[in-house]
Amino acid sequence: MTTHTILIPSKIAAMDISAKNRSAYYTQNLDNGNVFKLDSIYSSTGCEVWTATLSNGSSADLWMAYSPDVNTLESGTKKFRGLTIDPQDFYISACTVFDAFRPEPGDIITLTADAFTATRSTETYANSADNSAELVWASTKSASALSLKIIDITTVSLPDGSLGDDQALTAYKMLVVANPIAQ
Repeated sequence: MTTHTILIPSKIAAMDISAKNRSAYYTQNLDNGNVFKLDSIYSSTGCEVWTATLSNGSSADLWMAYSPDVNTLESGTKKFRGLTIDPQDFYISACTVFDAFRPEPGDIITLTADAFTATRSTETYANSADNSAELVWASTKSASALSLKIIDITTVSLPDGSLGDDQALTAYKMLVVANPIAQ
């Protein structure tokens, strides 16, 4: 079974500033917590929906996917929403409009391990990666692109339908330390 990132926003500027939120469109599946650039208005929608593209690793002004995690089960051409409670089953289907926010320095978010390109060793930072929507672990912060720093290693509980025996996933509480504005 493929698992997907769980994103928990603790304190993000986008909760209070609507200009830090966008609707976006991407041609591939995404997880909440994936990062990308918003280059232009997607022309065929007739409204303000931005086209998402992958970062080159040093891109400034990156955005993060964050859509309400109502799981969708696809069977042929039919889609059924809300049939499962496992947040790891949620992803944003390709070619659908989704919610995004601009992570600001000082924001605090929690991400599960699926948000990163590799397993963490001793690194304390996560930076945007070349040609990837996932973050990459690093020993130093990136000054020219999105960079987050671990402030706590915690867990996220997964409901399994029973009382008291939830599965716990390792998660990283992160402080956004850089996301320069594009010039």
